[in-house]
Amino acid sequence: MNSAQDYDVVFIGNYTKDTIISPAGTRYVDGGGSRYAAFAAAALGNKVAVITRLAKEDGHVVSSYEDEGIDCYPVYTPSSTLMCLDYPTENPDVRKLTVARTAGAITVNQVENISTRSALIGSSLRGEVGLDVIRKLKEKNITVAADMQGFVRVLSGQDLKFEPWQEMQKTLSFIDILKSDAVEAEYLTGEADIFKAAKTFASMGPKEIVLTHKNGLLILVDGKFHNLNFYSNNLSGRSGRGDTCVGTYVAMRLSKSPLEAGIWAAAVTSLKMEKPTPFDRAISDVEELIHSRYNHGSFH
Repeated sequence: MNSAQDYDVVFIGNYTKDTIISPAGTRYVDGGGSRYAAFAAAALGNKVAVITRLAKEDGHVVSSYEDEGIDCYPVYTPSSTLMCLDYPTENPDVRKLTVARTAGAITVNQVENISTRSALIGSSLRGEVGLDVIRKLKEKNITVAADMQGFVRVLSGQDLKFEPWQEMQKTLSFIDILKSDAVEAEYLTGEADIFKAAKTFASMGPKEIVLTHKNGLLILVDGKFHNLNFYSNNLSGRSGRGDTCVGTYVAMRLSKSPLEAGIWAAAVTSLKMEKPTPFDRAISDVEELIHSRYNHGSFH
């Protein structure tokens, strides 16, 4: 990476070639947490980059980033990460994940020349981004955000399963913004109540907790909760929900309060879930939804 290039947010995580099965049918899409998050942040006017690993045959993904003004720094590997996401019901929190192949681990070398205000780790499974990478980011005084999906999920054969995370306390002490969904939060904290789960996460070091659930997102900062609903006309784009949410939150926190960033995250995610593609709506659409649903008029 060109060290002279300054970004607002850099997204770190492997591209995934996804098969998505739901009651609506089967689709094949370009996925990965960093992809959904980066598209959302870029659409809101931020200067962003993606650090990823993928097969050369999926090079169109790099071009798709560049077409949206997103810089991409890929390492090419024998195979991209091949993931299947099976949603048996309309509840986006209930799904079965399998992975046939992976693109391997992000290395310290891939991030050591990074120049950015914030970095978001949007990995898909444990081992994709390790503590060595997180330490390197913190050494640079970068605000580090991390999605818990990439740490609680462990590959067992081809199944992605939740397994205890021995390095959780140590790792979370380096994290500034923690994102989790309700299912991951209950597994990692032992708390089914999302408010209690958020408090448990906060006790381990992260300053800000962003916890998504089927109806919206819960934010905890400085002991204060903000609970915001999603408003979607349909859920055809539910995959990428949490990634879009945290990507928006991290980007908007560069200039807004936790509550304002949360409102933007809720609104952008609501609109994204209406389409299976990464977020591609106009900022004016987000502003309109904020005005109509969140009784909030602060945009700039």
